[in-house]
Amino acid sequence: MEILSTKKLVKTYGKGANEVNALKGVDFSVEKGEFVAIVGTSGSGKSTLLHMLGGLDRPTSGEVVIDGKNIFSLKDEELTIFRRRKIGFIFQSFNLVPVLTVYENIVLPLELDGKKPDEEYIAEIVETLGLKEKLNSYPNQLSGGQQQRVAIARALSSGPAIILADEPTGNLDSKTSQDVLSLLKVSSERYSQTIIMITHNDEIAQLADRIIRIEDGEIFGGERNE
Repeated sequence: MEILSTKKLVKTYGKGANEVNALKGVDFSVEKGEFVAIVGTSGSGKSTLLHMLGGLDRPTSGEVVIDGKNIFSLKDEELTIFRRRKIGFIFQSFNLVPVLTVYENIVLPLELDGKKPDEEYIAEIVETLGLKEKLNSYPNQLSGGQQQRVAIARALSSGPAIILADEPTGNLDSKTSQDVLSLLKVSSERYSQTIIMITHNDEIAQLADRIIRIEDGEIFGGERNE
């Protein structure tokens, strides 16, 4: 079942001689439960695409449909609520709140939405990601790998339709990167979670179910990993 699709997605910055076509009519779709890697070099348009998929920026033209809803048909406030409920984000800079404990960071999206955490589900995520002993710690007491695990747990906590991961291992060493990516894949499989990961690293992309390549604002390929 299709969970996300883009239709003729265009993003243009500037005008006249300064015009930059960051996305040039991008079309692709993702099935529910798929782990997809979008691979591209710096300046290829992959970060712009991620911002469109997450509703963080509006396109010049075209659609992003998530869970049957064209997200850019929503007003700003509606889009904010939709994003909070349907999209989980994992950033390379972790983006944890320093004054909150690990547990408080994990359940933050739920509390912002006025919902009570499903403690059984949260406990299962915490166990899967190896964070049980760290729930009362603060981000500055954790290693980079542990902070990224907390970010993954936070993204999973509300059971979003999709998780968008922006270079999730960009600030980690190679061994920690492999550990984090393995946990991301386990999370994807265990919770039938749809994950779209942006990366410039072909080796990392091999862990995904499918690789989509973007160059100069256009999509190529879409090969499936064996």
